[in-house]
Amino acid sequence: MSESETISSADEGAVILDISRQRRADAPDAVNTNRLYLRVFGRLSVVDQDERPYLPRTRKAKALLAILALSSPRPVLRLTVASLLWSRRENEQARASLRQCVHELQDVLGCDWSHLFIADRHNLMLRGPNLSIDAAALLQPGEQGLDCLGVFRDMLLEDLNGLDPAFDQWLGEERARFARFGRTFAEGLLAHSPDAASTLAIAEHLLLIDPAHESAWRAIIRAHHGSGDRGMALAAYDRCCAALANSSALRPSPETQELMSRVRRVAPPAPASPAAVAPVSATTITTTSTPALFDCNVRHERSALRLCVAPVRLLGDVADDGLAAGLTEEIASGLSRFRWISCVPGSMWRGGGQETGPLPLPARQQSEADADFVLDGTIQRSGTRLRITSRLIDLRAGGEIVWAGRFDRSQADTFGLQDEIGAAIVAQVDPELMAHEGRRTASRRRDDLSARDLLLKALPGMYRLERPAFLEARRLLELSRRADPGSSVVHGWLAQWNLLYVGQGWSDDPQRSANEAAELAERAVMLDPMDARGLALAGHVRGYLGRSPEEALALHDRALSLNPNLAIAWCFSGLAHSYIGQHEEGLARISQARRLSPSDPHAFFFDMALMMPHLMRGDYRDAADVGRRAIQLNPWFTSAYKGYLSALGHLGREREAMEMRRRLTQLEPGFSIEAAVRRVPLQRPEDMQRYAEGLRLAGVPEGGGTAPRPVAVITVDSGIDLVSGAPQSRTDQ
Repeated sequence: MSESETISSADEGAVILDISRQRRADAPDAVNTNRLYLRVFGRLSVVDQDERPYLPRTRKAKALLAILALSSPRPVLRLTVASLLWSRRENEQARASLRQCVHELQDVLGCDWSHLFIADRHNLMLRGPNLSIDAAALLQPGEQGLDCLGVFRDMLLEDLNGLDPAFDQWLGEERARFARFGRTFAEGLLAHSPDAASTLAIAEHLLLIDPAHESAWRAIIRAHHGSGDRGMALAAYDRCCAALANSSALRPSPETQELMSRVRRVAPPAPASPAAVAPVSATTITTTSTPALFDCNVRHERSALRLCVAPVRLLGDVADDGLAAGLTEEIASGLSRFRWISCVPGSMWRGGGQETGPLPLPARQQSEADADFVLDGTIQRSGTRLRITSRLIDLRAGGEIVWAGRFDRSQADTFGLQDEIGAAIVAQVDPELMAHEGRRTASRRRDDLSARDLLLKALPGMYRLERPAFLEARRLLELSRRADPGSSVVHGWLAQWNLLYVGQGWSDDPQRSANEAAELAERAVMLDPMDARGLALAGHVRGYLGRSPEEALALHDRALSLNPNLAIAWCFSGLAHSYIGQHEEGLARISQARRLSPSDPHAFFFDMALMMPHLMRGDYRDAADVGRRAIQLNPWFTSAYKGYLSALGHLGREREAMEMRRRLTQLEPGFSIEAAVRRVPLQRPEDMQRYAEGLRLAGVPEGGGTAPRPVAVITVDSGIDLVSGAPQSRTDQ
């Protein structure tokens, strides 16, 4: 036997191949002075005491390291690891792939740390006295108390979803195991909490693990009420209702409702001193230390608009073939998929006959108490033609009609007709409702803004893309997030803000902005794994900023399965297909976005996206037409100029290209071909060459070079099993 290898016995009777370097590392000075820190909560990381990284390059090698870390110090059978990471391969192929990962892991650990990685013919193991694993420390909390729960702000191995169906299942089970531990540990701390401040802190940590934990919600309500703040108690109850509505439970339990009855009925005690209660989160923000950014009070309001879908009414002699009832159901089902809209029963709205409008008092008072808007509709027939109309009515504004749509169709298949018209109505109501609410909040006083108001107030600035208004939108979104930190919707919009910030060329640090977009999109998915908009944004972050459109497609498909009426998801999905060279599919999907929502505030983005497949197919005239239309819709959107310039270059329209160059330079000084190819994630060399050559022909300067490099290399966890589509306890972005 050589000096470099010795055979020694190990735990559970395994024969372990030990590297001779272990003798040096086992010396007292090595054990006492050096340490390797392995973190599995959040993104996998491995660093030494000097913050030097020791992380493998490939995702499968990272997954191998994660499996061993979560089993440490126990050995794991090679066969088990191979079946988890290569479940779809033949045994011999899986074993060969595992050997490559073992070699990669040994190489990256090097002579300093390879003694911690022990391998023999049958087993693999990660162990050693100078190895620190955050998960192992978590399972032995000792006297750590509340600090132990801090790790649950990050999800276990959030960057390793989608490797293999077997690994995804194992990862889901591990996440569930740690969630059970964290929940049990937090419940124990909560039961012995000494004061209101500790109760609030522990309960909020518990809700990070289980957002629908009613005992935690009741503890928060009691703590606020006990400290004399009935408003915060009522706000906590509203947050509880929203959290339960997003889970399997639809309403609070009788115990929680009884508690709230007592809160409303019984006057709270005198307020405690400020030092006695320090809430972890609040729905009212009063900040004086940074007035430039946070300078308003935010009042609490329910986060979802309540919309009543009234039964579609038949006018004249239209035969009742079930179309009206089916269309009503299709619309209500479609709108309920938007997380910021809460559908309420439609029986409160007057139907039948030819009467229109809201119910008379007092029935109308009850209606307005239950809904902010009503969506009604009618069906008329003339020969074989059907006319379907729909109106969105603001009940808070005396019945103001916010939007109206008319659809003329030939009477054909009932199911097909209700699917088509229902999808069109749903897709158009969402942006119209959002735009209306944004206009309504624009004139509101700053001391009368809810978290939802702040979000809606920010959107016009994001749509216009004028830089001062755009930067102000970021401030408003941050305020909204602080007012409602559990909102997946506001996290998604903040992620989109960062996407646009990079795309416009305004970010001084594109890497930082890209990573922030990834973290925000990931957080949105974690807060609500069934939110289609969050999944679509997470996919676009991965495809555009992360330059991994193939990985983005699974997220886009999942988003569309959850909400097939979400126009922006169709657009993002079409872009991802075009990025990988599937331009026909990309064209079809982006066109579907425009058909669904022709008046969408994102219409300029849809037209910009349409340029990509047209340009890559050589349809330069079509690309130039939609590019011109995109700029007419939003002259501040820099991405529209870039595709348009490439098309103009190929068409030889020098004068038009010169004007577009001038306008783009004003919006994004220093734009060059090098900057363009660095940013666009086209995967095929011929597509990248076509894009760059068009810019060159249009007179765009070369810049510092043309070698494309990613803006940011990031991964995003989707929070779902990308194969089955089943929700998991956490995500990959």
